[in-house]
Amino acid sequence: MKLRYAAILLTIAFLAAPWPSATAEAQEAAAPGTPAKLSDLLAEAARNNPRIRAAQQNWRAAQQVPSQVSTLPDPEVMVQQVNVGSPRPFSGYTNTEMASVGLGFSQDIPFPGKLRLRGEIAEKQAQVQEQAYESVRRVVLAQVKANYYQLGYLATRLSILHGDGQLLKEVEQSAEARYRSGLANQQDVLQAQLEQTRLLREITMTQMQSDTTEAKLKELLNRPQTSPDIAAAELRQTPVTQTYDELLAAAGSSNPSIAGTQRMVQKAGLEVDLAHKNFDPDFNITYMWLRTDPFQYRAHYALTFGMRIPIYRSRRDEKALAQAEADRSAAQDELEAQRQGVAGALRQDYAVETRSAELLKIYRQGLQPQARAEFQAGLAAYQSDREDFQALLASFLDVLNVDERYWQTLSEHETAIAQIEELTGLTLR
Repeated sequence: MKLRYAAILLTIAFLAAPWPSATAEAQEAAAPGTPAKLSDLLAEAARNNPRIRAAQQNWRAAQQVPSQVSTLPDPEVMVQQVNVGSPRPFSGYTNTEMASVGLGFSQDIPFPGKLRLRGEIAEKQAQVQEQAYESVRRVVLAQVKANYYQLGYLATRLSILHGDGQLLKEVEQSAEARYRSGLANQQDVLQAQLEQTRLLREITMTQMQSDTTEAKLKELLNRPQTSPDIAAAELRQTPVTQTYDELLAAAGSSNPSIAGTQRMVQKAGLEVDLAHKNFDPDFNITYMWLRTDPFQYRAHYALTFGMRIPIYRSRRDEKALAQAEADRSAAQDELEAQRQGVAGALRQDYAVETRSAELLKIYRQGLQPQARAEFQAGLAAYQSDREDFQALLASFLDVLNVDERYWQTLSEHETAIAQIEELTGLTLR
């Protein structure tokens, strides 16, 4: 009987202590080291992530195109030598005015407005690349946040499992004491040992998930996989005060997918204008200086104006115009699809945020204190032989499940906020 009550007193003392998510010792064992700041990891990913850097270089490359396509073609320099009466060089140079040596240049000149339109089209394409870079940056940073929150949740879950293992050990000791005293059967002890083994399995699986998540996070940060482990800070609930309409307005004005598609629509409109311009002819100017024998004849000067006549309109220019108009219509439809997609994704993330916030309140104010009160009542009943071990174990598992689901819901809540920040460009924390 003394062993029985000693075990019961140990269990009551453990439950009477403040019940955080985990003890400090368990937290230290589950996530050693100083937690990394999320802001530092985001800055590191923005600097080092290869996908972000590649998108940035694509943007910089596109910025070099407008000047190229809006500049006149290079002039052509010509050297000419005309012989008279013989193929030998300079034949007849001194006895006829028809033989000459000439220098000249030729310049192609597109119809007025074409170069300007080509430059504007290239500028819109550069703006599209800018929005593509911003989209990649936001996606990567959102992935960093999601993996960071998942890593924090898994670290907390490990702490909970370690702490619950200690609690279950006390329950097992109590069952063993009752068994030795003849007040319980061996099945109670075996059941407690089975739950201990299940906890070990859960700890191993959680550690495996933590290792996988950390590997993903290091990949996003462009760190070597052999670099020191990353410890995440404990999750905290972030309140969101904006309404869905406010978030949707922010997404409509700053979402890079929408902005990039808007630039595509503008680019397609300029391409239609250029297709109309291609019905107009381009020009060429050639100037030549011809020199004969300077002691007998005067120099010749020739200025030639040429014009390319677009005679294949039906086969080339009209088809190009139809293609440009179809591309513009497709870009406009794509813009509407992007807007609907962003609105739908934002609605889903907003629903997850609002519903998970309600669940967190239910867990804190209802399920967690109720589950703990039920366990304490069951423990008291078990002490006075008014409840069997299976009922006590069931109430113990209820406490574990409620606590674990609380932190999982909090992780989902923070991940939804990260997705909202990606879509809207807002900083909600």
